[in-house]
Amino acid sequence: MSALAKNPETGDTAVTVDPVTTAVIGSALSTIVEEMGKAIVRAAYSTNIKERQDCSTVIFDRKGRTVAQAERIPVHLGSLLGIADYVLTHVDLETVRPGDVFIGNDAHTGGGTHLNDIVFLEPVFFGGELVAWVTNLAHHSDFVDRGHAHIYQEGLRIPPIRLYREGVLQQDMMDLVLLNCQVPGERTNDFRAQMAANRLGVQRYQALCEKYGEPVVAAASEEIIAYAERKTRAGIATIPDGVYEHACRFDTPSYDEILDLRVRVEVHGEEITVDLAGNPAQVRAGINMVLTATLATVYFAVKSLIDPDIPANSGFHRPIHVKAPEGSVFNAVSPAAVYTRTDIGQRLVDMIYTALSEAIPERICAACTGGGLLTFSGIHPRTGRFYVYNEMCGGSMGGRATKDGLDGVQVHTTNTANIPIEALEYEHPVLVERYELVEDSGGPGKWRGGMTMRRQVRVLDHVATVNAGGTNSKVAPWGLFGGHDGRVTKVELGEGVAPLVNRNGSLAAGQTLAMIASSGGGYGDPKERDRDLVRRDLKEGRISKAAAREIYGLDV
Repeated sequence: MSALAKNPETGDTAVTVDPVTTAVIGSALSTIVEEMGKAIVRAAYSTNIKERQDCSTVIFDRKGRTVAQAERIPVHLGSLLGIADYVLTHVDLETVRPGDVFIGNDAHTGGGTHLNDIVFLEPVFFGGELVAWVTNLAHHSDFVDRGHAHIYQEGLRIPPIRLYREGVLQQDMMDLVLLNCQVPGERTNDFRAQMAANRLGVQRYQALCEKYGEPVVAAASEEIIAYAERKTRAGIATIPDGVYEHACRFDTPSYDEILDLRVRVEVHGEEITVDLAGNPAQVRAGINMVLTATLATVYFAVKSLIDPDIPANSGFHRPIHVKAPEGSVFNAVSPAAVYTRTDIGQRLVDMIYTALSEAIPERICAACTGGGLLTFSGIHPRTGRFYVYNEMCGGSMGGRATKDGLDGVQVHTTNTANIPIEALEYEHPVLVERYELVEDSGGPGKWRGGMTMRRQVRVLDHVATVNAGGTNSKVAPWGLFGGHDGRVTKVELGEGVAPLVNRNGSLAAGQTLAMIASSGGGYGDPKERDRDLVRRDLKEGRISKAAAREIYGLDV
């Protein structure tokens, strides 16, 4: 199982672990973070966490290196990396005790990538020694009706601080946090769910150390990290060496101007560099990304292209390099606003894909949805308390080299679920009147972009404040290799609803609003699409007769 070996160069004695034990421990670590994630979802109070599952979990080793990450929301890694690095850098570890729990969310002091993502970090002790850290993050649907010119307008900023000391809640700190929340009851119960997940993670990790011995677990973790690096290097080596570039136009209702974005991808042997020089300076809007968010986004893009089965740990990160000028939209500094940072992050993934489409066209999809954000808030007529209904409405995936894009999904780094209608209407004073795929919405191509969705919501018995919109409201997700562009994001206002201003407005009782997120582009010339597939699309209502005739060239 394990043995002691002496390094001939240094003379140090180290534990070596056989491959079978390493694989077993690696699977156990992955199981722990997945179980932690399920614990949050099962114990959470708010629909955003228990239904949309907008949460993530990670185990770090004692040095703060990622050992295991659950397959949940890729962009969350940026927040989790941030708090671990901050605590290890700024906190005297001699003062850390079992039961201490750090909380944080601030994008500029290492606690998060936007303020709604609140992170809980807890040390794991075994035999009186600090051996690891368990961490989780959940998106809290709070801080609505805020400005986004700079981060001071976006909500309460929490630098990484102790919320619990040796297992004892610091009530004054909790009171400070809750006083700045608009739905404090939800926050209290969701925090309890996050605490339960961390305590579960601590117990499971300690049990693993009890079974195999902490030195063996640590040695296996080292090998798992090294294995991930080897697999990553092998995957990168399958991409032809070269310099690949792409530029695109980016729009979001959070910012008045259309931005020109660019990426330069350099593949050199077993390493890859994503260079983001030449991009706009950070703006007075919530679309900026701090560097950890950009790193998480790039890691996702590379992993999805070279080998999705690579263990998500620090070894995977080593051959991937990112250059982003400080003060730019991809490496924003204080006091940049960051609330809708995934708007620009989603486009970055598409840009990396398109840049590499010349080298590995068989692995690439056309540009995908950016998603549509829909938020209703107000005083719940049944409870008399403030409520927030927040949902990132999925659009669709771009067409691929051998397949159509997926319908009605979120993509890339925002891998959350929808809120089921039954849960939404039970929790909030709204009625979902239409929830459907939209005909002709997928970008035409030899392989069609997926269909986007329409979600029409009616307000019941109160006046609701509304925030609605999404990226690609002006510039549609692009097609590849002759494929057509997808559709732009649309917000359909019901009768009597005043136009939204900067995606904000209000709905009176009985009024409706529908969100239709942008859709993915097509892949390849639509005239080359198999005729049987075109007929099937027409029969299933995916395309209209006009599209079948005029775009696909079918005689109907």
